Amino acid sequence: MSFVRRRPLLRAAVVGGGAYMAGKHMAGKQAEQDYQDSEQDQRISSLEQQQATVPAPRAAGTPSMSDQLNQLAELRNQGVLSDDEFAAAKAKLLGG
Repeated sequence: MSFVRRRPLLRAAVVGGGAYMAGKHMAGKQAEQDYQDSEQDQRISSLEQQQATVPAPRAAGTPSMSDQLNQLAELRNQGVLSDDEFAAAKAKLLGG
């Protein structure tokens, strides 16, 4: 009779042990995911702080449209730009 009684206890121990190991594995995966999420949040916060401290480019430092057109014309006259390249750059500059 003790043989019949022992089998359910052994089965319960195996099932319980398997469930324990599965739970432990899932908890480890969740802890790893939480760590990765916190690392990513920290990197994003760091980048946001860096962007907040970088001053925006000043509009006063940009050359006027006529200066840019003169520069393109000079590059074409020097032979750096072909007529087609000059026309394309000019159209891009003029927004068309």
